[in-house]
Amino acid sequence: MKKITLTLLIIIISYFAEAQSAINLDSCYAKARQQYPLIKQKGLIEKTKEYNVTNAGRGYLPQVNFNGQATYQSDVTTIPLNFHLPGLNISIPTVSKDQFNVHGEVDQTIYDGGVIKQQKESQIAAASIQDENIEVQLYALKDRINQIYFGTLLIDAQLKQNDVTQKDIQNSIDRMQANVNNGTALSSNLYELKAALLQQKQNEISLKASRKAYLDMLSLFINKQLDESTVLETPKTVSVSESIHRPELSYYDYQKKNDDVQEKMLKATNRPKFMFFFQGGYALPGLNGFDINPAWYYLTGVKLSWSLGGLYTLHNQKQVINIDRQTIDIQKETFLFNTNVSLKQQSAEFLKLKQMIAIDNDIITQRTAVKDISKAQLDNGVITVHDYLSELDAEDAAKQSLLLHQVQLLMDEYNYQNTAGN
Repeated sequence: MKKITLTLLIIIISYFAEAQSAINLDSCYAKARQQYPLIKQKGLIEKTKEYNVTNAGRGYLPQVNFNGQATYQSDVTTIPLNFHLPGLNISIPTVSKDQFNVHGEVDQTIYDGGVIKQQKESQIAAASIQDENIEVQLYALKDRINQIYFGTLLIDAQLKQNDVTQKDIQNSIDRMQANVNNGTALSSNLYELKAALLQQKQNEISLKASRKAYLDMLSLFINKQLDESTVLETPKTVSVSESIHRPELSYYDYQKKNDDVQEKMLKATNRPKFMFFFQGGYALPGLNGFDINPAWYYLTGVKLSWSLGGLYTLHNQKQVINIDRQTIDIQKETFLFNTNVSLKQQSAEFLKLKQMIAIDNDIITQRTAVKDISKAQLDNGVITVHDYLSELDAEDAAKQSLLLHQVQLLMDEYNYQNTAGN
């Protein structure tokens, strides 16, 4: 019986521990990245790169070709020479006009000018560009997570303030009910307080519905079911840094590296190539032109290949690559300029929010003092319920403004870091 009770207790504790599960912003970043469909493309890029690099490397393997042809030609080489000596008849045979040649050839690269090496580098550079482009798109997820996460935190703070306001109104209702029962207050005052409480409950329902919508969106991003009991941890204040480390910068760098590879490829394709070859086949005629019978044969040696046609366009092709480099530099410069402008705007927003928060605290101090006085006046019948509720609403609005500015400041700090890439 004790074991059963202990087991049930563990289950209940586990249930409530799960029900009160907490998540933080960093885990949301990580899970959103892992679950976002685009992340799968990174694996495909890596596999494609491996296949392409392997295929380029196989250019060093022997290249085998088979060829064959059968022909009929209008004439053949003949030597009109006949010897007729006593006991000896010598004649030069004539090759048939029907000829064929079936052969296989094996070429083994000795020196390719560095083409294969640059082909490998080109595939690696192309994959790096694609991979970094995915990183740029994945990085944008942080902005979306920030909007949802801090939006939920703001609602949580508003719900807490709503609860405080409801308790404040409820206390007034309790005191007013006692006064009504004693005949020292009008029932209309009680009804007005109850109406104000119901309005706050309406606000609570609206806030909870908004919170559920935010959590549903966050659930989709992190692939984890979140409910109303989920607690979102408030992130710590971060120190902002003006240095920029965005993935876009690496994207531009990889593009320029690819241009370097393409320039090396131009040089490699215009260098001479050397290879060993072996050719063997069956032909009519064979290598012996005076043999009119089909024969097996082979040839082996070293071949030199050097095409000079590429030199005609080499200069222009280099200029095209240089123009692309300049274009990338301009894009990078533009990106840094726009990013710095955004950081300056966000810095100005920091200063404004900090100043507003300082004033918010002063306003709350004043509004709370006025509300406390009006509460005492209401209890003594000096002011009406409507006057008291006006002061209560004013205090609530001041606290709501503080909550909004505090969450905005924290969100702006993280957005600033996200903009800078830190």
